[in-house]
Amino acid sequence: MPTIARDATHQTVITTFEVMPGTCHDLVDLLRAAYDEFISRQPGFLGAALHVNDAQTRVANYSQWRDREDFLAMLRSMEMRRRNREISALCKSFEPVMYDVAEVF
Repeated sequence: MPTIARDATHQTVITTFEVMPGTCHDLVDLLRAAYDEFISRQPGFLGAALHVNDAQTRVANYSQWRDREDFLAMLRSMEMRRRNREISALCKSFEPVMYDVAEVF
């Protein structure tokens, strides 16, 4: 389970996906399978959460990793590259961005 803390030493990644209406839950299904079958088993994975907007046109994925290198190793793996091609086919766009926690209220 993700923990948000200002003094955290782990890597936070927020990925936003823009989808066509009607494909949101297909994307969530692919992401759920990726986490269940692969991502959650990778070294350094700490936790993640999926969020869907009211219009079901955007999905946000909040994930945490022990460090940047663990996330990049997962992302560059042949398995994740294959899965990202499937994910990309459902999206207008998607972008993973690494963040540091600046403040918690």
